[in-house]
Amino acid sequence: MTGTPPAEDFMSGVRRACTGDPAAPLVLLGNIEVERDWARGEPGVPAVGDNAPSAVVARMDEFALLLGGAADHVVLKSAPDPGYLDYLRGLGLDLPHVQVTDRCRPGVPVTGEALDSPGLLARLRALGGPVRLLPHGMSATEEELCRRTGLSPALPPAAVAKRVNSKIYSRRVTAELGVPLAEGWECESVAEFEAVAEKAAARIADGAVVGVKDAYGVSGKGIVVADRARRLEQLVRMVRRRAERTGDDRLAVVVEVWADKAADLNYHLTVGRDGSVRFDFVKEALTAGGVHKGHRFPARLTPGQHAAVEETARLLGGRLAADGYHGPVGVDALVRTDGSLLPVLEINARNNMSTYQTRLQERCVPVDAVAVARQYDVRLPGPVPFDRLAAALGPLLFDRAAGRGALPDNHATTGAAFAGPAEPPAAPADGRFYFLLVAPGQAEADALDAEVAARLTEFGEPR
Repeated sequence: MTGTPPAEDFMSGVRRACTGDPAAPLVLLGNIEVERDWARGEPGVPAVGDNAPSAVVARMDEFALLLGGAADHVVLKSAPDPGYLDYLRGLGLDLPHVQVTDRCRPGVPVTGEALDSPGLLARLRALGGPVRLLPHGMSATEEELCRRTGLSPALPPAAVAKRVNSKIYSRRVTAELGVPLAEGWECESVAEFEAVAEKAAARIADGAVVGVKDAYGVSGKGIVVADRARRLEQLVRMVRRRAERTGDDRLAVVVEVWADKAADLNYHLTVGRDGSVRFDFVKEALTAGGVHKGHRFPARLTPGQHAAVEETARLLGGRLAADGYHGPVGVDALVRTDGSLLPVLEINARNNMSTYQTRLQERCVPVDAVAVARQYDVRLPGPVPFDRLAAALGPLLFDRAAGRGALPDNHATTGAAFAGPAEPPAAPADGRFYFLLVAPGQAEADALDAEVAARLTEFGEPR
């Protein structure tokens, strides 16, 4: 038996918080990695390599499909696989109207594609009325989309969103609220960083590991991990040379001493225009090298740990409201090996990956089940139609009546590299399968994970 949705489900609460109306129609936009827009003009860790979003990241836009209902619209870079839509409808989901951009170029984020789509812009202008734009996060690019379509934004202005999403803001607000904070420092100039690097080097000499993070870093990018003082010295030289070359000594980074970690956490809250704060949930976050890989829920926390998370959420929500923010918020935290909490590593005042799981969680996941959100990266020779994926999974595919199995929560990422260009890539390209694995217990979830991974080798080589 699946869980019974609360009197006001998750998205009704988000609509109420953002518009005042729990039934407000929305245009949903999955502009994943909006941090790239916020980071423009903010000198951070000197970049290494290409910082453009990948084709797979750009097709994460399809996650937004899962948030909308029949009165909503979602902007996507291409039409979803018909078999996938039929599968979602078979789970009892009422889906939004799909508005497709005029073209789909690998690596171009969905908002950029939308702004370059006269046909789409005309359709969005025709919506009119009370329809609001609810993006993953609000940047100047989404504000431009609102200007060109006449849509009203459901989120606060980009300047507010940028300010409250800075990792510098996260640390300072956490300290001001008296919440336990990882040892570290905020740096807004090269001189500050040089002074902090000396303190961090002393901690490294004591055996600590130190991370230097861009104020607007995303998905493990913009982080330098140093376990030797020489690495910090090298970074100081790079930052100093850049400042001398550009004549700009500004910097936007935080330096933190890595804590001894037992588990990563992500918890979610919704801040209303009226200053109300709703605590939504807490999940264990699965990470590798600082990169998000999925979630496990329910989180394995003691009652005291859970209460501390909820109290911190209320404090943060109140402060965000006072600073002009409303909308979804995810907070990264961790449990230390001694059982104590670091309740705030960073504040993400935008949708989080956990946001996109909520309707599936409410409609499909039994209340006593374990669910693990997982991604599987595979080198693919070509796109994988949903019907072929379903056939390969067979009885492993999630069945609502049974309340268990592998539930695909994004299909566009499997063929991301093959959408749009007239000539397909000459060699196998990166693709990604996303699933919500639902099982009666952790052992069964682990077994399902292994079985799914084995069956996906039919399509290509795991990465």
